[in-house]
Amino acid sequence: METERLILKNARVVLYDRVLDPGWVAVEGGRIAEVGSGDRRGEGLDMRGDLVIPGLVELHTDHLEPHVMPRPKVDWHPLSAVLAYDAQIAASGITTVFDSLRLGADERKPVTGSVNLDLGRTIRAAQDRGLLRAEHLTHLRCEICSPDVIDDLENFLAALPVHLISLMDHTPGQRQFRDVEKLAIYYRGKGGMSEAELADFMATRLAMFDRYAVPNRRALVEIAKRHGVRLASHDDTTIEHVEESIADGVAIAEFPTTEDAAAASHAAGIAVMMGAPNLVRGGSHSGNVSAAALAEAGTLDIFSSDYVPASLLQAAFQLPERVAGITVPQAIATVTAAPARAMGLDDRGQIAVGRRADLVQVHLADGVPVVRQVWREGRRVA
Repeated sequence: METERLILKNARVVLYDRVLDPGWVAVEGGRIAEVGSGDRRGEGLDMRGDLVIPGLVELHTDHLEPHVMPRPKVDWHPLSAVLAYDAQIAASGITTVFDSLRLGADERKPVTGSVNLDLGRTIRAAQDRGLLRAEHLTHLRCEICSPDVIDDLENFLAALPVHLISLMDHTPGQRQFRDVEKLAIYYRGKGGMSEAELADFMATRLAMFDRYAVPNRRALVEIAKRHGVRLASHDDTTIEHVEESIADGVAIAEFPTTEDAAAASHAAGIAVMMGAPNLVRGGSHSGNVSAAALAEAGTLDIFSSDYVPASLLQAAFQLPERVAGITVPQAIATVTAAPARAMGLDDRGQIAVGRRADLVQVHLADGVPVVRQVWREGRRVA
């Protein structure tokens, strides 16, 4: 991606460990060439005192699904859906996004299997043609209790590169839904299930767990290792869950549901990721541990936007206000440097000489972050 020289001046530049106020950043060839403090005279774009932060790195967003299926039984044009989704991602300050595509049949979520493989092909083709603003990588969310998840994964890997695999289990009484009544409330409201339908649904899920959970998890871990794909656990709840994650070589713990599970993962060197909406809303929508509680305990490493792209930046700026002792650079790192490091992306996530010039101009309006401009590798994309 060829770019001309770019200078951003009169900014509050958020580095990994401090804020340059005022500061400036010079970009050449898509990389950060210089970083300086003080007033910069001469050429350059005047940031008018706004913050300049690294481009956000998003590891888990399933926000593509409502673009593909905006209403029940309404299938939108795939490329049009991808372009609209990508524009929203970039406008949220995200320059690297792991598109979270779900594998494993689920009668409540029809966008799976071959549909998601076709969607993956659409994203890859759009990126190869230079149509996308953010850089798109692939995160496959694999439901371990599904009978077809192994075939789905093998088919995807045969066709397209995969960068992250998460091991999900939404069985009643397990992990996120260890409180079965919470699951019942969720499906009564969101799925419109009757009591009879709900009872049948739970019985089916429990039978699938008994048959598939153990062999499918083993197979998924083996496939990930064979292909060199990083692994994430999902909704770890108990110490036993964390011990299983450690044995499987998991790198990221997505949305642990208890303080004990988060602490054990963090202590084992597994990066703990929580949903940004959890912090913005003031707690988990499923009644599990809050992101703020983990931040206060020092066991939160990464935020993901999960289902609201704009929440990623919002949570980063709210974190220092919610948790004493957390600085702005530390908070920004939860959505930039930390996710990049967890995925081995050492070329981005910080404003430092030699790193990719993925940059975001942010204006604060009554405490709410407003994305003014976004650059990916020095080229303006939003």
